[in-house]
Amino acid sequence: MSSGPFTVSVPATSANLGPGFDSLGLALGLRDEVTAEITDDGGVVVEMQGEGAGDLPRDETHLIAATLLRALRDAGVDVPGLRVSTVNRIPHGRGLGSSAAAVVAAVTLARSLSGGDDSPISLDRQFDLAVSVEGHPDNVAPALLGGLTIAWPDIATGKPRAVPLKVHPSVRAIVCVPNEQMSTVAARGLLPAQVSHSDASATAARSALLVHALTSDPSLLLDATADLLHQPYRLDSMPHSRDLIATLRGRGVAATLSGSGPTVLVLTTDDTDAVRSAAPGFEVRPLEIESRGAYLLS
Repeated sequence: MSSGPFTVSVPATSANLGPGFDSLGLALGLRDEVTAEITDDGGVVVEMQGEGAGDLPRDETHLIAATLLRALRDAGVDVPGLRVSTVNRIPHGRGLGSSAAAVVAAVTLARSLSGGDDSPISLDRQFDLAVSVEGHPDNVAPALLGGLTIAWPDIATGKPRAVPLKVHPSVRAIVCVPNEQMSTVAARGLLPAQVSHSDASATAARSALLVHALTSDPSLLLDATADLLHQPYRLDSMPHSRDLIATLRGRGVAATLSGSGPTVLVLTTDDTDAVRSAAPGFEVRPLEIESRGAYLLS
């Protein structure tokens, strides 16, 4: 065991990608950095810079600190005191996986603080812990593993599983980030309890096509990102995002909600000019698709 400090870099993520509801995710080149060390002076201190720094708690109730304490205690590590420092670059409440990044950072740091390669926290255990806290494996998987990921529950046990895939080198991501926020809980509350078999079938087909489009044939991205399962029920609560998606798709650009929104994700092989001109009032940011998930800087 080492008391640290250790620093981890963890990427933003976009989940669903249109039809891949609760299953597909993508790691994006916007990264938070989190440093943690076990201290002898008692108590928990959280220091923050960047996104959310003025709004989040600075004690053991902070999501990173709470997750880190839980993971370390599960690993049998005594924690007399804890200091956490964050540099937050991922916007909060915008559908870019800020909470998944926080949780994945915590479990990655817990592995280092509890022994690294000798830690009882394996990569599988990191994934299980992160999903149990965050609740959304489609965001946790790319934050931990990088690239394009498919997440699913084991039929017999319900245990979350995930596999990473390499994205075609010509595919680029552009995010259009609005000023307003949307909580995942509120967005999920807009979904109906039941959908038609025809909508479910059409969405399943496009989800399968999207994996092919992202890995092998980007010319199919527009068709592959069409969704009938969740976006139609959410978009009326996000009129600016709804109108931008409609405009871009009308121009042949593969645009979807990022996660539960309100950020709009564009998957393209072209430059950003067409997107930028259609998105006044949005912060338009081209981002690399990250092949790496969380990793230690020190």
